[in-house]
Amino acid sequence: MNLDLSGKTALVCGSTQGLGYATAAELALLGCNIILFARNKEKLIDATASLAKKDNQKHNYLVADFTDTTAVKNVIADFVKTNTIHILINNTGGPAGGPALNATTDEFIQAFNNHLINNHHLTQAVVPGMKAAGFGRIVNIISTSVKIPLAGLGVSNTIRGAVASWAKTLATELGPFGITVNNVLPGFTKTSRADYVIGKKAKDTGKTEEQILAELVAEIPAGRIGQPEEFGAAVAFLCSPAAAYINGINVPVDGGRLGCL
Repeated sequence: MNLDLSGKTALVCGSTQGLGYATAAELALLGCNIILFARNKEKLIDATASLAKKDNQKHNYLVADFTDTTAVKNVIADFVKTNTIHILINNTGGPAGGPALNATTDEFIQAFNNHLINNHHLTQAVVPGMKAAGFGRIVNIISTSVKIPLAGLGVSNTIRGAVASWAKTLATELGPFGITVNNVLPGFTKTSRADYVIGKKAKDTGKTEEQILAELVAEIPAGRIGQPEEFGAAVAFLCSPAAAYINGINVPVDGGRLGCL
């Protein structure tokens, strides 16, 4: 199986911690050059330095706040003038929780910009280089809510669904150029986002965080929550040469929790 990504460059968003960093670390192990993209320069410096690096690998970072779509667009536009991105990992922290009915229009608009609009700007910027190289991988880290909406995450459910449909459309448009577009759907994984969800559920229900965690684990056939590196490995495989014929799909990495095919 060909998993070698030597000579390829990956842009990984939201990558100083959690699923983004875990994905970057797995891609680095496959020989990929990594460009981390997030808002905190100090954390980016530390995260970049911690990535595995062989003799010919080079890792770097870009800085922008993803709440500012213009800044993200300008930073990537400038970068691709002199660099080719072969792999794009779209990943941004999720919106605040709460029922959809209680959400303001501004919350929906901000989440739409943070996720879909930023993803679109980044994709538009990197696709010409992918086409020229005859190789491209676009992977969107979204949520299992695109299959079954998650209670209490109304804005997130809505926007993640939009991203999934956008990605499926692009998979059809870009497939003829050797570019695949797939979504990876994390289940409950040991990240700060999962800690936030657990904490919010505990606050809303009056239960302890330990009780909420136990209830969540009880729904997972694997009997545990996932580890970030397990998720990162799934993303890295989709980026490899071996996954060239996998296009336009949603891949849950959730220990079997989803109650649908």
